[in-house]
Order: sequence, then C-alpha cells, then structure tokens
Amino acid sequence: MAAQVAPDSTQQAVAYPSLFLLVVIGALVPVVPTGALVSSAAVVALHQTVPFSLLIVFGVAALAAFLGDVGLYWLGRRGMRSKNGSRWLAALRDRAPEERLAQAQAKLRDHGVMVLVLSRLVPAGRIPVMLACLMAKMPLRRFIRGDIPACLAWAVTYQLIGILGGSLFKEPWEGVALAVALTVTISAAPAVWRRVRRAPA
Repeated sequence: MAAQVAPDSTQQAVAYPSLFLLVVIGALVPVVPTGALVSSAAVVALHQTVPFSLLIVFGVAALAAFLGDVGLYWLGRRGMRSKNGSRWLAALRDRAPEERLAQAQAKLRDHGVMVLVLSRLVPAGRIPVMLACLMAKMPLRRFIRGDIPACLAWAVTYQLIGILGGSLFKEPWEGVALAVALTVTISAAPAVWRRVRRAPA
C-alpha cells in the first residue's frame, strides 16, 4: 500500500501546482482549454488512492479561475482608464463580437452580477460578460462578489464531467480522453451553431 501511495503523492505534488498555473494562464489568456484541464485532473484524482484528491482538484481549480478572472478584470479596468488602452483590453474586445457583447450588456442590466455565474458555464460566455462589466464601470469589489460563485459553479461542473468520464473506464487515460472530448464538444458547440445559423439556406 505504501508503495502505491507514494507515487500518487509525488504525482500530485507536481499536478496541483501545474493545474493551478495552467488555469490561471487560461483565465488571463483565453486560449487554454481550462475546462478540459479540470475534467482531466478530476479523472486522474478519481483513480488515485490519496484521500480528498477530488476536493483538492476542485479547490485548486476554483481558486485559480477566480484569481485569473480578477487579474484579467483588473487589467481590463486599467486599459479602460488608459488613453491608449491596453493589449489585455484589446484581446477582450477581439474575443467579444458585437452581437454577443450586446446580449451580455442586456443580461447584465437585467440580472446584475449573477450573470457572471451563467457566463462561466456557457462556452465563450465569460469574455463578453466581463467586457460588459468593464464598459458598465462595475467596481472590482462587486465583480468579485459575482465571480466567486461563478468560479465555484464552473469548477464543480467540469469536475463532474471528469468524474463521469473517469467512472466509465478502468484506465485513467480512457476517462481523460472522454472528458477532453466532452469538454471540447461543449466548447465548440456554440460556434458551430452560430455558423449553421448564418449559413445561407
């Protein structure tokens, strides 16, 4: 048993900091598939013998997502106040089409900070809502109040996807493959649907 626990402990000593760093980077630079990372980490944790592995994955993922969101929002606020803007603000604008931004602004007016929870769960929904918050000059403290439950809900959702994938297979790599496939499909679905709608009849 000791020989089995030791490798798991060693892997987690590397895996948790890596997960944290990658999710923070993915929140700051929205090109890293952070949902797939969390689902994959949940699969691996499900197959390990170290107690509370899934709980630690959840805590690490939620905290990293929160810190990344707050960091990006803070950088965006600096860009809004700057005459020349900033590359972070420009990146946000590039990833928020006018139609999605208008929808996000309307939802923000109707539902307030609670729209942040939904934006974290809807693929490609986070950036337009964050930009809408910036344009509405939402204080950082108010953004944080909405982002905490958003990050918790996001972490538990993608962890459940990983648990589902991991519970179907005996080998961790098979569960990871399924979890990644599911998260990529979920992430790509809105973009595919928009293209289908815009395609000429």
